[in-house]
Amino acid sequence: MTTVNQDGKSAFTEYVTTTIGGQLFGLPISRVQDVFKPERLTRVPLASNDVAGVLNLRGRIVTAIDMRARLGLPTAEDDRPPMAVGVELRGESYGLLIDSIGEVMTLPDEGCEINPANLDARMAEMSAGVHRLDGQLMVVLDVDRVLEIVPDKLAA
Repeated sequence: MTTVNQDGKSAFTEYVTTTIGGQLFGLPISRVQDVFKPERLTRVPLASNDVAGVLNLRGRIVTAIDMRARLGLPTAEDDRPPMAVGVELRGESYGLLIDSIGEVMTLPDEGCEINPANLDARMAEMSAGVHRLDGQLMVVLDVDRVLEIVPDKLAA
C-alpha cells in the first residue's frame, strides 16, 4: 500500500520482503494476494522451465513460477520446501516460488533508486528499482515484468 502526503504525492510504500538465492527482494504489498506453502504441484507438459507447474489454491488454479529459474539462479541445495507469494495479473492467479518470506517493510518512495549498473541483467530486467538498507540491497520486483513469460524457443 502507498500512503499519500498532503501534496498528493506518494510518500511511503509497503513491501513484502522475500529471499531468493540469498538476495533480498521486495514486492509491493498492493500486488500480493496470498502467502502460502505450495502443495501438490502438477507439472505442465512443454511449459518453459520457469513454470514449476499448477496447483489448486482454495478452488483457484494457480500457475507456479519458479523464481530461481526465472532469475537464472541454480536450484536450491537444501531440501526445504519453497514458499509462494500469490499475485494476480489480468485475472490470472500466479504463485511466485521463493526461498523464504520476510517481513513487511514500509519504505520512503524517495529512497527507491534506479538499478545500479552492476546489478545482474536478469534481475535488472524484472526490477522497478532498489532500496539500500542496512548493509543490504533490496531489489524491488515489478510483478508485471516478472510475469512476462516468454516461451522457450524451440530448436529448429
